[in-house]
Amino acid sequence: MRETLAAVPGETPAAYRPAADGGGAEAGGTARSAVEEKTGRRRNLSYPPAPQPLPVPVLDNHTHLDFRDGLVEVAVRDALDAAEAVGVRGAVQVGCDLESSRFTVAALEAEPRLLGAVAIHPNDAPPLAAAGTLDAALAEIEELAAHPRVRAIGETGLDYFRTHGPGLKDQEYSFRRHIDIAKRLDLALQIHDRDAHDDVVRILAAEGAPPKVVFHCFSGGPELARICNEHGWYMSFAGTATFKNSSGLREALALADPRLVMVETDAPFLTPHPYRGRPNASYMVPYTVRAIAGFLGKDLAQLCQEVARNTESVYGQW
Repeated sequence: MRETLAAVPGETPAAYRPAADGGGAEAGGTARSAVEEKTGRRRNLSYPPAPQPLPVPVLDNHTHLDFRDGLVEVAVRDALDAAEAVGVRGAVQVGCDLESSRFTVAALEAEPRLLGAVAIHPNDAPPLAAAGTLDAALAEIEELAAHPRVRAIGETGLDYFRTHGPGLKDQEYSFRRHIDIAKRLDLALQIHDRDAHDDVVRILAAEGAPPKVVFHCFSGGPELARICNEHGWYMSFAGTATFKNSSGLREALALADPRLVMVETDAPFLTPHPYRGRPNASYMVPYTVRAIAGFLGKDLAQLCQEVARNTESVYGQW
């Protein structure tokens, strides 16, 4: 058994622990993440302990294995070994610009536990449009999406938190183009929706949504959950569902059709309670799944079976 598979509940997986004699960032101490540099806030950059394994394996609907956070850089294989050891048997690796989408396709070639999604993130559309390169970027995304293990276009959508003013029209143009690519290639659509619920729904209706739509890191309340139920759109819940200030998310979760519920990390972001603010990884999925089972009063094994089945109904077999 590989060392990274020997996950011990309550201990950080071996691949996520700084080397005792590595020096520099891998030795701990002075490294600061990009998030910390931007905000000026000190963070605990150590990875959390491994959870108890799930009784039935599930899949991480959305992760970014190429994004580094914390004190160590973890290889794709080691990250998936650590996840598999606690009952997360695979993941959807998501590209959100050309570089990360290329990484995604390369990772799919090397790792059978991954399926992929590729796209231009909504917040990247305006600068690309300003540079006159958005259409070329979208053309490359379509080429990358032809890989047989790319099963979704995403993350795409609208983000009104970080983009304002003239850039919004570029976001909408990009979103519409991604919808078209997903439909022509018969792929699922992974949506990034931040503070833009009404317009996301409006554009999906206007363009005609693909048969399989997933609201990644679902952030709406009961009304959006009802709309998703009505249209058969999937809702993927991340660590945010465990946060103390997320009562609206839990109300939505209570209303969501169980056949449309999925789980994700959005790693390395959105680490579930009680480790909020620390680096996230796919091995953390069980914390969110257990919290959801508790909110819903549902048997844990039953919930695991449901979310695994739902995930494969969108992307197919791993």
